[in-house]
Amino acid sequence: MKFGSARAASVIGVEGRPVLIEAALLSGLPAFTVVGLPDAAVTESRERIRSAFAAAGVTFPQSRMTVNLSPADTHKSGTGFDLGIAVAILQAMGGRFSKDHTMFVGELGLDGSVRPVRGVLPAALCAAREGVTCLFVPYGQAAEAELAQVDVKEVWHLAQLARSAGVDARAVPPPPAGAPTRSSEQKVAPDLSEVRGQEDAKLALEVAAAGGHHLLMTGPPGVGKSMLASRLPGLLPKLTAAEAVEVATIESCLAEFSGTLPTRAPYAAPHHSASASALIGGGSVPRPGAVSRAHCGVLFLDELPEFPQGVLQALRQPMESGEVEIHRARAMVRFPARFQLVGAANPCRCGRYFDGPGACTCSSRDRREYFRRIGGPILDRFDLNIVVRRLTRSELAADEGEATALVAQRVSEARDRQAVRFNDQPWYRNADAKGSWLRRNTQVPASVARSLDRAMNEGLVSLRAVDKIFRIAWTFADLSGHRNPSAQDFQQAFVYRVQGGFNGAF
Repeated sequence: MKFGSARAASVIGVEGRPVLIEAALLSGLPAFTVVGLPDAAVTESRERIRSAFAAAGVTFPQSRMTVNLSPADTHKSGTGFDLGIAVAILQAMGGRFSKDHTMFVGELGLDGSVRPVRGVLPAALCAAREGVTCLFVPYGQAAEAELAQVDVKEVWHLAQLARSAGVDARAVPPPPAGAPTRSSEQKVAPDLSEVRGQEDAKLALEVAAAGGHHLLMTGPPGVGKSMLASRLPGLLPKLTAAEAVEVATIESCLAEFSGTLPTRAPYAAPHHSASASALIGGGSVPRPGAVSRAHCGVLFLDELPEFPQGVLQALRQPMESGEVEIHRARAMVRFPARFQLVGAANPCRCGRYFDGPGACTCSSRDRREYFRRIGGPILDRFDLNIVVRRLTRSELAADEGEATALVAQRVSEARDRQAVRFNDQPWYRNADAKGSWLRRNTQVPASVARSLDRAMNEGLVSLRAVDKIFRIAWTFADLSGHRNPSAQDFQQAFVYRVQGGFNGAF
């Protein structure tokens, strides 16, 4: 028996896990078997590898061959194992590779070329954890792998590896001229100054950015709800190094890595026809959904009542825990999903309820049923609920408002105050503060306490709503530089919490 081995990585969710590839050449009739719970893409590697060997001028072994992917009880998926399997076979044929400190990731083409694959960054992070000193990746993906601080070598043809291992092969062809290039430029965020009027909505956007609050905007079509939502990522602080790696890992798993670590908060805006798998993540081989694309950023859901109720209710877990758990028969996969949710909704089906008496053609029942499609549990998780109305002629003709950079500076200062206040807590934003901490550390003015007690006794607000008002009041205080929320901060918090359509506008 002749034996060879190589190391590879299996990407499960957004995590890379080490896989040992073993190849044994046995006596018997020629056969090629892959074991170790491979999926169809891994099993089909047999034909790709045979053809790639022929294209590289390497004689494929005419013997019974068994390839094992260890650990054998972990499901393997994707085409990234092709290169590792080929190297293990070359070693069984007498090739010389460093077994202990190298890892191989890549897909083989029928012409022997090595093609890009998804998940190179999580595989590289896995290699760094496992002490791998050299990672072989497809041509054009070195910049992605180098983010894991490992030595990376690019491969574009199987003949390179065969010749470096001392196996007879054809001359190595030149690198492909049309290799995929990735731009390192970040997209320019749209500026808040382009939004005319809507001062209340702009303030709500600033508060949402400063405290990490979920925001619901209700208003007629065409008033700028989508325009406002797209400006929120530009107000958020730049990603930390750890957050940037998490976002880049998700991009890598989706084959959307831009070539450099992201610095700006991501923005995802799925259409209301999106399925639960598209929004939350899933599939036969689970992949991240829109909530994970928005990790450390903004998830914008336009036409919120038009989303299927089951899809919206699936948001409850990630909104609470900051991650998604996808359960399958053989495994459970976790995706990070810590996002700010911004929703936009028309006040009714025709959208003209706020346009004046007689403008709306919907009945009172129709308006109530339209908002009930969102569901109380999701509506209750929005901290800020505002009404966005149509602009007047004078507002449209007004000068440009504050630029994103000015507002973002105030947001950054407010975040710094929160970081100091919560330096000994497991959270860092007002939106995540526990109710017990809020009630213990907030000095409530007497007039505010009486108003809140009266509102609770009359059933206007719940205890959860009171906690949200406390959180929003702290954010107003941080933006104003107050050491403790004032009566005015509480008043503003109450207004921005309850003015939305589902809290009595109808």
